Amino acid sequence: MSVHIAAKKGEIAKTVLQPGDPLRAKYIADHFLTDVKLVSKTRNIFYFTGLYKGKEVSVGASGMGIPSIGIYSYELFTEFDVDTIIRIGTCGAYTDELKVYDLLNVEHAASESTYAKFAWEIEEDLLSHQGTAFGLINESAKDLSLNLKSTNIHTSDIFYRKNLALPTIASKYNCSAVEMEAFALFANAQYLGKNAATILTVSDVIPTGDQISADQRETALTPMIELALETAIIM
Repeated sequence: MSVHIAAKKGEIAKTVLQPGDPLRAKYIADHFLTDVKLVSKTRNIFYFTGLYKGKEVSVGASGMGIPSIGIYSYELFTEFDVDTIIRIGTCGAYTDELKVYDLLNVEHAASESTYAKFAWEIEEDLLSHQGTAFGLINESAKDLSLNLKSTNIHTSDIFYRKNLALPTIASKYNCSAVEMEAFALFANAQYLGKNAATILTVSDVIPTGDQISADQRETALTPMIELALETAIIM
């Protein structure tokens, strides 16, 4: 049995959208899905299953950081037979070539984390998206006339740091932005042979200090949410 997700077998769909924030998961369920059922609320990490244009989809939070998404995505893949997880989140841009509200489809995640090495004996510090979701996201973006950028990103365990220079690994792999979860999701999917993708909305641009305000976030994230849902129904 899953330790951290209380849903019963069959209550979670084959495709799961995974924001970090439980309240964002609830927002998606309330505003984009129909016939919604709350299937787990253990630790106040909400998981919902409903319909989007007639297709069953689940949405639930990963929490913040590599350890948290490592746990939740692993249990979804192994205990609930989930085939595809699409992480949807925000990121900080390392370059002013990106602007707030830009949409990113993560091609590779680079990280200093030892998660992949010690969990699955994966030695690489640069991991790719897994399976077909990445390509389908690109196709859905074209159908929705969205300007989606494919890129490498840095997955960091650190939110606050003394040295504000560009981290060495981000420079090494030409990472355009930083977030805290994709590397672990990709590692789990690689080990288990599952589909995994990450779509990010740029919420702040580190070199310029530009950022999306808290009040703007719900509206700002709508294109990313719709893109993930449109992809989910063709998985």
